[in-house]
Amino acid sequence: MTIHIPKFGLNRHDTSSVSGYAKDISRSEDSGWEAAFLPDSQLRRRDTYVLLAAAAIATEKIVLGPLLVNPITRHPSVTASSIATISELAPGRTVLGCGIGDTAVRLAGLKPATVKELELSIHLMKSLLSGKSVEVGSARPARLPFPQDVPVWIAAGGPRTLEMAGSCADGVFIRVGTNVENIRISVEKIRKGARNAGRDPLSVKIGAVFHTVFVEDLEKALLMGKSMAAGYYEYSPMLMGILEMEWKGAHPDSIKESEGIWPDFHHSTNLLSSGSAVDFLTEDQARSFCFMGNSEMITNQIVSLINDLTSLGINFEYVVLHPIPNPPAPDPGSRSYLERVPAEIISEVKSILG
Repeated sequence: MTIHIPKFGLNRHDTSSVSGYAKDISRSEDSGWEAAFLPDSQLRRRDTYVLLAAAAIATEKIVLGPLLVNPITRHPSVTASSIATISELAPGRTVLGCGIGDTAVRLAGLKPATVKELELSIHLMKSLLSGKSVEVGSARPARLPFPQDVPVWIAAGGPRTLEMAGSCADGVFIRVGTNVENIRISVEKIRKGARNAGRDPLSVKIGAVFHTVFVEDLEKALLMGKSMAAGYYEYSPMLMGILEMEWKGAHPDSIKESEGIWPDFHHSTNLLSSGSAVDFLTEDQARSFCFMGNSEMITNQIVSLINDLTSLGINFEYVVLHPIPNPPAPDPGSRSYLERVPAEIISEVKSILG
């Protein structure tokens, strides 16, 4: 059994300034990260494409791209133009990650895209990026004068979105937690969508975003893990249902209101407090939706998951280890999540699997 070792990516960096972001991505590249993804959230971070341009100029090999953009806050033609420009600065190492919209949409008082709107935007962007003329209802067909070969990925979780993604995307990022069964079902949906569209199911690459609670105090790690599990239940209660896990507390909205949790369990400014508010969740529930613990524990969790999925014929192209809690601002005098994870976890995972 041949094990495909994924590229490991990080999706949280210093966005306090354009130069700070470029330096942080350079540090990531030097530390051993193979991909750096940037959330496109206009009310939380500086402009996505300005930051990516600075990072592209400051690096040589790390894969770069937004994860994720949406067709609501930016028109797909704008996104296609922007990512093509980034690809000119980082040829062969640019990826476009798309979705229906999360924080960027909700904080602007807008509604996420429908699955159909997302699908239409993917077809439009792929056509523009490949240099094709596209009928958009204007006086003449639209065409991007500077097309670039940029893989277009979709971030998906729900069954309809997963099937749609399999029908048209170059790759699909899933964020359904760390339980093998939920991952297996998600990949099955992606491959079903590919087959229905007449595509080779194995041609659609798979990536995953895993919330990673790298906290050595195991009691604190567990509380934060419970907050992660609550976040998944808040948006996709079916994921616990599939695993026959019960939610024994009040409705998530009621808990958030009474405990002052904002905007959701995943993004709470105090993950210990939000975890305590859902302490009725079990350790098994927490472990089904995130990696957590010290470096040895997380290494073993990743290795075990990749082995289990390989036996099912599932390989990841990318594994994004979303840091929980968010890393603090860089401290030149200390080793942070950015340096520690490649040195203590990723290198060990590759050594064991390779």
